[in-house]
Amino acid sequence: MPRVLIAEDDLMIADLVEGTLTEHGYEVCGIGRTVSEALSLARLFDPDLAVLDLRLADGELGTEIGCRLIGRSRVGVLYATANISEVDLTAAQGHACLTKPYRGADLVRALEVVAGIVATGEAIPPFPRGFRILPPARIKREPITID
Repeated sequence: MPRVLIAEDDLMIADLVEGTLTEHGYEVCGIGRTVSEALSLARLFDPDLAVLDLRLADGELGTEIGCRLIGRSRVGVLYATANISEVDLTAAQGHACLTKPYRGADLVRALEVVAGIVATGEAIPPFPRGFRILPPARIKREPITID
């Protein structure tokens, strides 16, 4: 049973996500409302997947969680947010994004795709409505000077 971490400051949404995931055979290892709560849960439970809201309590960003999870382990990171147009997410911060509002079936399918990306490196369709794979990180190139 895959373990899922949820980072969501809206407790009603977090409860709905938890209910949907447990109904579909996932084990929810915790709900964090802040970056520090979510990272503490990640250290305790070593999740396989994470569903992260972009905007968390106290003005924090879910990308702080995503970057740390991607950097330290093979956790599949899915952002579930209504604020996707405000941020330019890349694969350095996670694997995919699902736009709110979404249906429970879309969330479950999105996590299946993300788990596939982590396991095989490939995203296998069909993709749910409002889903997108995060593009590779852009490399900043410094200008080359020739003397």
